[in-house]
Amino acid sequence: MTVLAVAGIAVVLSLQMPGAAPETTDKAPSSTPLTSHSPAAPTAVAQAPATSTPSEPPEVSADEPSALDFRQLATTAARTIYTWDTRRATYSQTYGRIRAWWHVLPDSSNPLTVFAEQFEATGTNAAAFASLTGAHGYRTAKAINSTCDAQLVQLVQYPAPWDGLHVCTVTLAVTEHATSGTNSYTAPISVVVNCPPATTAPADHCEMVAFYASPDRIVY
Repeated sequence: MTVLAVAGIAVVLSLQMPGAAPETTDKAPSSTPLTSHSPAAPTAVAQAPATSTPSEPPEVSADEPSALDFRQLATTAARTIYTWDTRRATYSQTYGRIRAWWHVLPDSSNPLTVFAEQFEATGTNAAAFASLTGAHGYRTAKAINSTCDAQLVQLVQYPAPWDGLHVCTVTLAVTEHATSGTNSYTAPISVVVNCPPATTAPADHCEMVAFYASPDRIVY
Protein backbone atom coordinates (compact mmCIF):
# COMPACT_ATOMS: atom_id res chain seq x y z
CA MET A 1 0.00 0.00 0.00
CA THR A 2 2.86 2.40 0.78
CA VAL A 3 4.43 1.77 -2.62
CA LEU A 4 1.12 2.43 -4.38
CA ALA A 5 0.47 5.65 -2.41
CA VAL A 6 3.96 6.99 -3.07
CA ALA A 7 3.75 6.13 -6.75
CA GLY A 8 0.32 7.70 -7.14
CA ILE A 9 1.08 11.02 -5.49
CA ALA A 10 4.48 11.22 -7.17
CA VAL A 11 2.74 11.06 -10.54
CA VAL A 12 0.20 13.71 -9.57
CA LEU A 13 2.58 16.19 -8.01
CA SER A 14 5.43 15.87 -10.48
CA LEU A 15 2.97 15.78 -13.43
CA GLN A 16 4.96 12.88 -14.88
CA MET A 17 3.59 10.00 -16.92
CA PRO A 18 6.35 7.37 -16.93
CA GLY A 19 6.97 6.01 -20.36
CA ALA A 20 4.60 8.44 -22.02
CA ALA A 21 6.01 10.64 -24.74
CA PRO A 22 4.61 14.11 -25.33
CA GLU A 23 1.75 14.19 -27.78
CA THR A 24 2.65 15.95 -31.01
CA THR A 25 -0.84 16.64 -32.30
CA ASP A 26 -4.17 17.79 -30.95
CA LYS A 27 -6.05 14.86 -32.45
CA ALA A 28 -9.03 13.75 -30.37
CA PRO A 29 -8.67 10.40 -28.56
CA SER A 30 -9.93 7.15 -30.01
CA SER A 31 -13.55 6.18 -29.75
CA THR A 32 -12.83 3.12 -27.59
CA PRO A 33 -14.83 3.61 -24.36
CA LEU A 34 -12.93 3.48 -21.09
CA THR A 35 -14.22 1.92 -17.90
CA SER A 36 -15.90 4.63 -15.85
CA HIS A 37 -14.89 5.48 -12.29
CA SER A 38 -18.48 5.65 -11.02
CA PRO A 39 -21.16 2.96 -10.77
CA ALA A 40 -23.55 5.53 -12.15
CA ALA A 41 -21.15 6.58 -14.85
CA PRO A 42 -22.14 7.99 -18.24
CA THR A 43 -23.88 5.51 -20.51
CA ALA A 44 -25.01 5.66 -24.09
CA VAL A 45 -28.67 5.85 -23.06
CA ALA A 46 -30.01 7.61 -19.98
CA GLN A 47 -31.79 5.18 -17.65
CA ALA A 48 -34.71 6.98 -16.00
CA PRO A 49 -38.01 7.46 -17.87
CA ALA A 50 -38.95 10.94 -18.94
CA THR A 51 -42.17 12.67 -19.82
CA SER A 52 -40.83 15.86 -21.38
CA THR A 53 -38.12 17.23 -23.62
CA PRO A 54 -34.88 18.11 -21.76
CA SER A 55 -34.65 21.75 -20.71
CA GLU A 56 -31.88 24.05 -21.84
CA PRO A 57 -28.66 23.53 -19.83
CA PRO A 58 -26.83 26.49 -18.28
CA GLU A 59 -24.14 28.05 -20.39
CA VAL A 60 -20.51 27.23 -19.57
CA SER A 61 -17.92 29.59 -20.93
CA ALA A 62 -15.47 28.10 -23.40
CA ASP A 63 -12.90 30.70 -22.40
CA GLU A 64 -10.41 29.91 -19.67
CA PRO A 65 -10.69 32.45 -16.83
CA SER A 66 -7.79 34.85 -16.41
CA ALA A 67 -7.38 34.99 -12.65
CA LEU A 68 -4.87 34.63 -9.86
CA ASP A 69 -7.36 32.71 -7.71
CA PHE A 70 -6.33 29.10 -8.19
CA ARG A 71 -9.42 27.82 -6.36
CA GLN A 72 -11.71 29.68 -8.74
CA LEU A 73 -9.86 28.37 -11.78
CA ALA A 74 -9.85 24.78 -10.47
CA THR A 75 -13.57 24.82 -9.71
CA THR A 76 -14.50 26.41 -13.04
CA ALA A 77 -12.26 23.99 -14.92
CA ALA A 78 -13.75 20.96 -13.15
CA ARG A 79 -17.28 22.04 -14.04
CA THR A 80 -16.33 22.83 -17.64
CA ILE A 81 -14.55 19.50 -18.13
CA TYR A 82 -17.68 17.56 -17.18
CA THR A 83 -20.15 19.73 -19.12
CA TRP A 84 -21.04 19.08 -22.75
CA ASP A 85 -24.01 19.37 -25.11
CA THR A 86 -24.44 17.26 -28.24
CA ARG A 87 -27.02 19.79 -29.53
CA ARG A 88 -24.51 22.63 -29.66
CA ALA A 89 -21.11 21.09 -30.37
CA THR A 90 -19.51 18.07 -31.97
CA TYR A 91 -17.22 15.74 -30.04
CA SER A 92 -14.17 17.30 -31.67
CA GLN A 93 -15.31 20.78 -30.67
CA THR A 94 -15.97 19.66 -27.10
CA TYR A 95 -12.60 17.94 -26.89
CA GLY A 96 -10.83 20.95 -28.41
CA ARG A 97 -12.43 23.38 -25.97
CA ILE A 98 -11.02 21.51 -22.96
CA ARG A 99 -7.74 20.86 -24.75
CA ALA A 100 -7.22 24.64 -24.96
CA TRP A 101 -7.26 24.84 -21.14
CA TRP A 102 -4.44 22.29 -20.73
CA HIS A 103 -1.12 24.15 -20.87
CA VAL A 104 1.85 21.89 -21.55
CA LEU A 105 4.82 22.80 -19.36
CA PRO A 106 8.19 23.70 -20.94
CA ASP A 107 9.66 20.34 -19.96
CA SER A 108 6.62 18.50 -21.41
CA SER A 109 6.11 16.67 -18.11
CA ASN A 110 2.32 16.89 -18.61
CA PRO A 111 1.97 15.57 -22.18
CA LEU A 112 -1.24 15.60 -24.18
CA THR A 113 -1.31 11.79 -24.03
CA VAL A 114 -2.26 12.19 -20.36
CA PHE A 115 -4.89 14.77 -21.28
CA ALA A 116 -6.51 12.35 -23.74
CA GLU A 117 -6.62 9.55 -21.15
CA GLN A 118 -8.07 11.73 -18.41
CA PHE A 119 -10.62 13.37 -20.71
CA GLU A 120 -11.99 9.95 -21.62
CA ALA A 121 -11.91 8.94 -17.94
CA THR A 122 -14.74 11.44 -17.39
CA GLY A 123 -16.93 9.10 -19.45
CA THR A 124 -16.74 11.28 -22.55
CA ASN A 125 -15.58 9.57 -25.72
CA ALA A 126 -16.51 9.70 -29.38
CA ALA A 127 -18.69 6.57 -29.29
CA ALA A 128 -20.81 7.65 -26.34
CA PHE A 129 -21.07 11.18 -27.67
CA ALA A 130 -22.32 9.93 -31.04
CA SER A 131 -24.87 7.65 -29.40
CA LEU A 132 -26.27 10.49 -27.30
CA THR A 133 -26.46 12.94 -30.19
CA GLY A 134 -29.61 11.29 -31.51
CA ALA A 135 -31.15 11.56 -28.04
CA HIS A 136 -30.30 15.27 -27.80
CA GLY A 137 -28.05 14.46 -24.89
CA TYR A 138 -26.22 16.95 -22.74
CA ARG A 139 -24.47 16.85 -19.38
CA THR A 140 -24.42 19.43 -16.61
CA ALA A 141 -22.16 19.65 -13.57
CA LYS A 142 -22.23 21.63 -10.35
CA ALA A 143 -19.41 21.87 -7.78
CA ILE A 144 -20.60 20.77 -4.34
CA ASN A 145 -17.27 20.55 -2.54
CA SER A 146 -13.65 21.60 -3.09
CA THR A 147 -10.48 20.89 -1.11
CA CYS A 148 -7.06 22.25 -2.01
CA ASP A 149 -3.39 21.97 -1.04
CA ALA A 150 -2.99 21.57 2.76
CA GLN A 151 -6.55 20.23 2.99
CA LEU A 152 -5.43 17.20 0.98
CA VAL A 153 -3.64 14.53 3.03
CA GLN A 154 -1.64 13.31 0.06
CA LEU A 155 -0.37 16.79 -0.68
CA VAL A 156 0.65 17.29 2.95
CA GLN A 157 2.64 14.06 2.85
CA TYR A 158 4.13 14.81 -0.55
CA PRO A 159 4.18 18.61 -1.14
CA ALA A 160 4.06 20.16 -4.56
CA PRO A 161 7.54 20.30 -6.17
CA TRP A 162 7.54 24.09 -6.58
CA ASP A 163 5.90 27.24 -5.19
CA GLY A 164 2.85 28.28 -7.15
CA LEU A 165 1.72 24.75 -8.08
CA HIS A 166 -1.66 23.95 -6.53
CA VAL A 167 -3.89 20.88 -6.49
CA CYS A 168 -7.63 21.01 -5.84
CA THR A 169 -10.00 18.05 -5.75
CA VAL A 170 -13.52 19.10 -6.67
CA THR A 171 -16.59 16.94 -6.10
CA LEU A 172 -19.23 17.48 -8.75
CA ALA A 173 -22.92 16.73 -8.89
CA VAL A 174 -23.28 15.54 -12.48
CA THR A 175 -26.52 15.03 -14.38
CA GLU A 176 -26.88 13.54 -17.84
CA HIS A 177 -29.96 14.58 -19.80
CA ALA A 178 -31.56 12.94 -22.82
CA THR A 179 -35.01 12.58 -24.33
CA SER A 180 -35.36 9.28 -22.45
CA GLY A 181 -34.65 10.76 -19.03
CA THR A 182 -31.84 11.77 -16.68
CA ASN A 183 -29.02 10.04 -14.83
CA SER A 184 -27.39 11.72 -11.81
CA TYR A 185 -24.25 10.89 -9.86
CA THR A 186 -21.31 12.51 -8.08
CA ALA A 187 -17.77 12.51 -9.43
CA PRO A 188 -14.42 13.73 -8.02
CA ILE A 189 -11.84 15.37 -10.24
CA SER A 190 -8.40 16.70 -9.28
CA VAL A 191 -7.25 19.84 -11.06
CA VAL A 192 -3.62 21.01 -11.06
CA VAL A 193 -3.13 24.77 -11.38
CA ASN A 194 0.14 26.63 -11.96
CA CYS A 195 0.37 30.20 -10.65
CA PRO A 196 2.95 32.89 -9.94
CA PRO A 197 5.59 32.88 -8.48
CA ALA A 198 6.32 29.68 -10.44
CA THR A 199 8.76 30.43 -13.24
CA THR A 200 6.69 28.14 -15.50
CA ALA A 201 3.52 30.20 -14.92
CA PRO A 202 2.36 33.46 -16.53
CA ALA A 203 3.28 36.57 -14.57
CA ASP A 204 -0.28 37.77 -14.00
CA HIS A 205 -2.58 34.76 -13.91
CA CYS A 206 -2.89 31.04 -13.23
CA GLU A 207 -3.19 28.24 -15.78
CA MET A 208 -4.49 24.69 -15.62
CA VAL A 209 -1.66 22.26 -16.35
CA ALA A 210 -3.44 18.97 -15.61
CA PHE A 211 -6.58 17.30 -14.37
CA TYR A 212 -7.17 13.76 -13.20
CA ALA A 213 -10.47 11.88 -13.38
CA SER A 214 -9.16 8.31 -13.19
CA PRO A 215 -9.72 6.76 -9.74
CA ASP A 216 -6.01 5.99 -9.30
CA ARG A 217 -5.06 9.61 -9.99
CA ILE A 218 -7.51 11.43 -7.70
CA VAL A 219 -5.81 13.33 -4.85
CA TYR A 220 -7.44 13.03 -1.41
